[in-house]
Amino acid sequence: MPRLASTLLLMLPLFGPCAVLAQSASPLSTVLQTYENDLHGDLSAVVVLRDGALVAEHYYNGETADTLHDIRSAGKSITALLVGAAVARGQLQTSGTVGQYWPEVAGSPAGKVALDDVLTMRSGLAAFDEDANSPGNEDKLDEAADPTKFVRGVPSNVTPGSVYRYNSLTAYIAGRVVESASGADLETFAAKNLFTPLGIARWSWGRDSAGHPKGQGNLSLRARDTAKIGQMVLDEGRFEGRRVIEASWIKAALAPRVATGEADRYADHYGYFWYAKTQEIAGEKIPVFFASGNGGNKIYVIPTRRMVVSIASSAYGKGYGQRRSEDILKALLQAEKAR
Repeated sequence: MPRLASTLLLMLPLFGPCAVLAQSASPLSTVLQTYENDLHGDLSAVVVLRDGALVAEHYYNGETADTLHDIRSAGKSITALLVGAAVARGQLQTSGTVGQYWPEVAGSPAGKVALDDVLTMRSGLAAFDEDANSPGNEDKLDEAADPTKFVRGVPSNVTPGSVYRYNSLTAYIAGRVVESASGADLETFAAKNLFTPLGIARWSWGRDSAGHPKGQGNLSLRARDTAKIGQMVLDEGRFEGRRVIEASWIKAALAPRVATGEADRYADHYGYFWYAKTQEIAGEKIPVFFASGNGGNKIYVIPTRRMVVSIASSAYGKGYGQRRSEDILKALLQAEKAR
């Protein structure tokens, strides 16, 4: 098993130059060290912030602070932030329909759906990623030679707003709506309105067959940079004193709009492409908001602890990846409580 790259830092500013310190016996660092013994070999990084400072950081399986990680569907939560940026600029309204902002699909079932229902995965479209036969299944979208034509052709099977069905199609649609409404490539829009204001300089974004960035995922970022995004969300849209996303949009995105607990053991509610779950640690109920991607990729935001936990993992398609990330979160919250 390869030796592990490890960097553990105490109360260092995340957003400036960071000196590498010797390993510390702090409770948070101890938690992260225990995962050196994980036998799967696909945990990549954990970054922990408290009050905007880097309090613990660990890299595994040869990864480093500069490694870009494909965060998969956690990118959907970033697309939600970009929708908020477009709303703030007067380019979109959540009450408007997809076709109103993306004329190429106007008149189709997708074009008639309100953006609010797109962002909560209640579009009513026949799109369900867990069903390979679903007309709007993610794999079919990825394979489409003409993604716009594909979107136009996905039928509706229930009334919009009535049923939550997890799928990537709606996040793809949200990204295309931002592009059409803003007149900018989604990646260019993200660079100007999110990444650059957060000091994020390196990323990689997968594109569809027509060259559009995938609003549903395949965005690769450093674990420190996903932690920055989490910190901005924790600070209600501000970063280092500067407004990046409107506070009203952050509150709207995190608001519990759909109950998901019966179908998803890892989440109680869904907002605008963001999840929420109340964790119980030593009798204390702790609300946690998070972005989630296949394999255990997470951006956890814990307001009552003033903490952010960013986890990068490549356990794609393996159920233990999600369990492991939640276990790491719980262990960190327990260690923080005992601090």
